[in-house]
Amino acid sequence: MAGDNPSGAGNQQERPGIEQWIVGFVDGEGCFSLPIHRNPSMRIGWMVQPRFAVVQGERSAQVLHLMRDYFGCGTVYLNRRRDNHREDLLVYGVFNQHALRGTIVPFFEANPLRTAKADEFRKFAAVLRMMETRLHLTVEGLTEIAKTAETMNHRKPSRFLESPEAIRQPTLLDGKS
Repeated sequence: MAGDNPSGAGNQQERPGIEQWIVGFVDGEGCFSLPIHRNPSMRIGWMVQPRFAVVQGERSAQVLHLMRDYFGCGTVYLNRRRDNHREDLLVYGVFNQHALRGTIVPFFEANPLRTAKADEFRKFAAVLRMMETRLHLTVEGLTEIAKTAETMNHRKPSRFLESPEAIRQPTLLDGKS
């Protein structure tokens, strides 16, 4: 009888938990990215900055805070819009590699995404594993990471792949001029 359950709890097994809610939300509004930036302090002059982000309009900020509280890492910050929209955007972002490897990746491995974003996540997790073995500190490793990053999120060509560090210049030692 419907009146016997005033909370509307019904059959709890049919309702998704917060984990599945997060998966659905990230499938729609999340992003796994691998930006590569010039950084003269790095040995090869470039660095990878993996990031996981979820974006929402300012009026829905509470869902980003809920995710931050659930994961126990990351920050929620304002990303002011400069277009004709009236509402600024907020971003829940995780940039710390230890948090990405120790919290975000295990969560999505245990709770798989269901859209094309699942492929983006697999590439993202693979690059984090490469970085854990310090491959990103070599030209060859960073080249492999940049090629992977180019296949994600409809990215434009990597500036690193077009840089002198990545383009092997022929030398006289190669027998080429």
